Amino acid sequence: MRLPLGRAMPPVLTITLNPAVDLAAETEHVSAGPKLRLSEPVIEPGGGGINVARVVACLGGRVRLIAALGGLTGARLQALIADAGLDLERFDVPGETRQSLSVTDRATGQQYRFVMPGPRWSDAMADQFMDAIDAASPAQGWAVLSGSQPPGLDEAFPRQLASRMQRRDVRLIVDTSGPALDSLIKNGKAATLWGLRMNQGEAAAAAGHPLPDLADSLAFARTLYERGVAQVVVLGRGAEGSVLVADRLRLSCRPPAVAVKSPVGAGDSFTGAFVLEMAQTGDLAQALTRGTAAAAAAVTTAATELCRAEDVARLISGCMLTRH
Repeated sequence: MRLPLGRAMPPVLTITLNPAVDLAAETEHVSAGPKLRLSEPVIEPGGGGINVARVVACLGGRVRLIAALGGLTGARLQALIADAGLDLERFDVPGETRQSLSVTDRATGQQYRFVMPGPRWSDAMADQFMDAIDAASPAQGWAVLSGSQPPGLDEAFPRQLASRMQRRDVRLIVDTSGPALDSLIKNGKAATLWGLRMNQGEAAAAAGHPLPDLADSLAFARTLYERGVAQVVVLGRGAEGSVLVADRLRLSCRPPAVAVKSPVGAGDSFTGAFVLEMAQTGDLAQALTRGTAAAAAAVTTAATELCRAEDVARLISGCMLTRH
């Protein structure tokens, strides 16, 4: 499946409903009771759409992001986004933007992740944000809605956004979780959504049973495609890579073996590399391969760091693409 290309790559828009200031630190051992002395934290802008935007920019693509920010933490996050050189469309919300904390236990190598809920949304805020997304969307371009939804936001928001983006001829990729993902799967029957990505755990939960083999993931992705949930369905399989199902196309891509430092950011790195390749070439096989390389590159970096361009370039030749 290959899409027609224009003269220049349109900018990618990433959408973050519930961003965060990400802090990552280490301690000698995590245990209940005593004070745990942490190392100096690494502080980065976080939230699915923001991470996807960082990856697109890191890999040389044109990207713009829209994010809901509030309070002092929102101001801090805006400064971090500016420091990253990203083009931000800010949407003001009442309350405080959330923070998240990742703590690595040096004794075991295990990572503990603490995530706040974020400010509560009203229906009026959702309508205003939808209009802001509409205004910021690139004509005949690409958009990515990535990350969890804030409290109070209707679970139907991704479905409603997909319908609006289709009317503007914007191809929307959604990578979300929880009730919003459940709503997409149960009610998305008109194929207004261009792309849906899920990780291994989310896919198994949606299927209602484990997906132990590659064939199981391909079969479930095909079921979602045939039900009209999305025109392109991508399911992650952890260290085994990802599978993709679209019109007359079934693919899997396995990354080369790498030493894992932290799994954080692998999904967002995949999505960023995938959407960039689609915007540049429109080739699904190449997009799956580049996304797989980016996810593998991300797990080789520490804490919350995303993929590095040089690692993606190094690993992509070792990715094994298979047509089924």
